[in-house]
Amino acid sequence: MANRRTSTRQDKAAISAEIINTDTNKYLDILIQKGNKFQLILTSPPYNMGKEYESVEPINSYLQEIEKVIDKLVALLDDDGSICWQVGNYIDQKTKEIVPLDIFYYSIFKKHNLFLRNRIIWHFEHGLHSRNRFSGRYETILWFSKSDKYTFNLDNVRVPSKYPGKTYYKGDKKGEYSGNPLGKNPADVWKIVKQDWDNEVWEIPNVKANHKEKTYHPCQYPIELAERCILALSNIGDTVLDPYVGVGSTVIAAFKNGRNSVGLEKDKQYVKIAKERLKSLQKGELKIREIGTPIFVPTNKLAVAKKPAHFLY
Repeated sequence: MANRRTSTRQDKAAISAEIINTDTNKYLDILIQKGNKFQLILTSPPYNMGKEYESVEPINSYLQEIEKVIDKLVALLDDDGSICWQVGNYIDQKTKEIVPLDIFYYSIFKKHNLFLRNRIIWHFEHGLHSRNRFSGRYETILWFSKSDKYTFNLDNVRVPSKYPGKTYYKGDKKGEYSGNPLGKNPADVWKIVKQDWDNEVWEIPNVKANHKEKTYHPCQYPIELAERCILALSNIGDTVLDPYVGVGSTVIAAFKNGRNSVGLEKDKQYVKIAKERLKSLQKGELKIREIGTPIFVPTNKLAVAKKPAHFLY
């Protein structure tokens, strides 16, 4: 059963936000020795894709190294805590075969008897185009809990209902609204688009090109993605850990929403950017797409005008 604890407001001055330049695997040992516990662990680990912050290894070697980290993360997780593990696909450099990483990670987490609560599909509209297969347009977030007692604040992340005025048409509730007045459950497919052009707004854009949150990091995920996990799976005053924090999206989302946080990152330049972003947030100067911003749908007025009348609905 989900544990729906009530959140209370907390003074931002009392919130701790640490961004540490360190080797994740080694520093986790320090946290374990200190007896630290985290209510939420949220991260996107290296994909073994040869990005500037990682080397390419045989898939088995890569997974063995990450598994050492996962062993320690499970030890640091509160008994009623959750892990959100966001991954994409590994592409074999010789055969070009797609390897869906979440399939392998599921088995690793199940060794620790964690419970998979959702396999969230992170969908985006745009990206690199493939020539020898269909273009990839999604990644996944595996949400595990350590027990059957976990935090799940659905009301914090509801989205607008598709038919807010819909009512019951018969029975004792006839004429009453049938949907939740706070909105609907966002479900397990989260729609995302790649770019935020000019002043137009999108639902949860991935951070590329002209996105207002874009930094030097090549695989930066949007603050809103971290916010949705943090708001739903932790409470104000809880502590969130990101063992691969990059340029700090998780720490920023945690601080913005009254959670304490610890972010670990080995790249000095990313740590510098993360700390600068956090300072900008604290000053109220950081450019952020606010959570829940409606998606902008561009229209081609010329194309619509040329359509036959029976296509103009």
